[in-house]
Amino acid sequence: MKSSLFSFALATSLTLMTGAAAAADRITGHHFATRSEAMAPNAMAATSQPLATQVALDIMQQGGNAIDAAIAANAVLGLVEPTGNGIGGDLFAIVWDAESEQLYGLNASGRSPQSLSLEYFTENGFDKIPARGVLPISVPGTVDGWFELHDKFGQLPMEKVLAPAIEYARQGFPVTEVIAYYFERNAAVIGDQPGFAEVFLKDGQPPQKGERFKNPDLANTLEKIAEQGRDVFYQGDIAKTISDFVAEHGGFLSYDDLAQHESSWVEPVSTNYRGYDLWELPPNTQGIAAQQILNMLENYDLAAMGFDSPEYIHHFVEAKKLAFADRAKYYADPEFSDVPVEGLLDKEYAKQRAQLIHPNRPAAAVEPGNPPTEGDTIYLTTADQQGNMVSLIQSNYRGMGSGVTPTGLGFVLQNRGELFALEEGHANVFEPGKRPFHTIIPAFVTKDDKPIMSYGVMGGATQPQMHAQILINIIDFGMNLQEAGDAPRILHTGSSQPTGEEMTDGGVISLENGFSAHTRRELIKMGHTLQEAVGPFGGYQAIWKNHEEDVYYGASESRKDGHAAGF
Repeated sequence: MKSSLFSFALATSLTLMTGAAAAADRITGHHFATRSEAMAPNAMAATSQPLATQVALDIMQQGGNAIDAAIAANAVLGLVEPTGNGIGGDLFAIVWDAESEQLYGLNASGRSPQSLSLEYFTENGFDKIPARGVLPISVPGTVDGWFELHDKFGQLPMEKVLAPAIEYARQGFPVTEVIAYYFERNAAVIGDQPGFAEVFLKDGQPPQKGERFKNPDLANTLEKIAEQGRDVFYQGDIAKTISDFVAEHGGFLSYDDLAQHESSWVEPVSTNYRGYDLWELPPNTQGIAAQQILNMLENYDLAAMGFDSPEYIHHFVEAKKLAFADRAKYYADPEFSDVPVEGLLDKEYAKQRAQLIHPNRPAAAVEPGNPPTEGDTIYLTTADQQGNMVSLIQSNYRGMGSGVTPTGLGFVLQNRGELFALEEGHANVFEPGKRPFHTIIPAFVTKDDKPIMSYGVMGGATQPQMHAQILINIIDFGMNLQEAGDAPRILHTGSSQPTGEEMTDGGVISLENGFSAHTRRELIKMGHTLQEAVGPFGGYQAIWKNHEEDVYYGASESRKDGHAAGF
C-alpha cells in the first residue's frame, strides 16, 4: 500500500506541475490536441520522420502509388531512424487494393536458425533467450517483404523507389532530437556488440542532435538491392556477409537460413466494434489482442463512463489482462501450433470473458480462457490518388535489435528471437525454422466494406492496447483523428508473457499526464497500482478516408518526430 500511495503522490504532483503546460492554447478541439489533422484531396503520408513523409509524397508525385511510397519511406526510415527499424528486421503490412477493392495481408517475418535447438539453450543453462548478441537473431524479412509488395502492387521501378534513401545515406541527414536520445540509449547497451561502433559511433560517441550523419555502407547495400533485387540479400553477397559474420561471432544464422526465406500472404482477420470493422493480421502477431479487448468492452457503455473516468480505465485494464492471458497461451506461429483464431474472436466467448471483470476490483491474476475451436518500431501509412492505402509496420525489436552489425553492410540484425519461450510444450517454444511471436502489428478499419482508416501505434506490448484505445477515442468519445492520438494514454504492464512468465500481482497502470487526480485516486482506492512511466506509450500514425468529400485526413505522433502531409 505504501508504494501505491507514493506512486499516487508522485503522479499527482507531476500532473499538477505539468498538466497545464502540456497543452497549447488552441482555439479548436480538445485541450490536449497538439494540432489539427492534415488534409489533402489526392494523397497522404504519415510517418515518424518528416524526411520519410516527404519522400513518400515525392514518389507518389512522380507517378508511384501508395505501395511504392510506403517502401520508399520505410527505406528512408531505416536510415534516419535506425533506433527502431531497418533492413535487418521484419515487416508486416495490410494493403487496401483499390482495383480489386480487397484487403491483403503480408507477413514478412523471418524464422529461427535451423541449426539452433531448444537443447542448446537448456544444456547451456539459459532460462530465457538473451536480448543482445548473436543468439536472438532470426532471419531478417524486410527486404523480401518490400519485393513481395512491389511485385504484387508496385508501379515505379525499385531503383527509383530506393533512390531517395540511397541519396540521404550518402549525403547525410540531420539527426532529430528524439532519435539522438535513442541513439545514446542504444549505444550504452549495445555499443560493444560486433561491428556496431564502426557504423554508429564516432570517437566512441553516438550521433548528436543536429549532426549530419552519413551511412555509406547502407547506401552501397541499398544500391545492390535496387539493382540486383531481393536475391542479392538472401542468396548473394549480402547473405554471405551476414552468415559469415554471425558464424565468426559464435552465432547460428546461416546462408541456408537466408536462402530458404520467403514471406507469406495471409488473410487479415476482423471484428466489428460498434459498426466499424477492425482488421488485424493473425498470429504469429499479437494483432487479435486488440480485437479481443474491443470485443469485451463492446459489452459496456464506455461513452457514458467518460474518457477521464476511473470506471473506463478500470474496465479497459481488466479486459486487457484477460486478452493478454490468452495471448500468452495461444499466440504463436500457426505452422507449428493450432491457434484458435476464430474462437478467440468469437463474440459469445468475449461476453463470457467480460463477465469475469469485477466492476470495481482489479484481478490479481487471470487465467487464459477456453475459446471454442473449429501476434521499438516504426509505423507508417500512405494513401494515393487511386484509392490504395497501406498500413505498414517494421522493426528490429528492441530498438537497435541485437546490436550485431555485419561488416560493410550498414545495418544491425534484429533480436526478435528473444521472444521465443524456452518452456517445452509452450505454443511459442523455440523450434528450428519457426517464426517467433511478434509484437508489431499494422491495423486497418473498414465500414460498409469501404476503406476508412489505416493506422498503427509502435511500441511492443503497448500496441494492441493503443489500437483499441484509438478506436475507442474515435467511436465512443467522439475525437477526431489527431485528437485520438494526442489524448493521454493508458498502459498496463505485468501481464502474462508469450515467453512463459505469468502475471501474479495484477501488474501496474501508467497514465499519461492529462488524466485527473480524482481518477488516479479512485483507481488506487479500487486496488490498482499506479506508477509514472517515461516513453513507453507508443508512436501513432493514421490516415482517414472521407468518402463523402473524397479527401484524406492524416494524423501523426506528437510524442515523437512524426509528420503527416499530403497534396
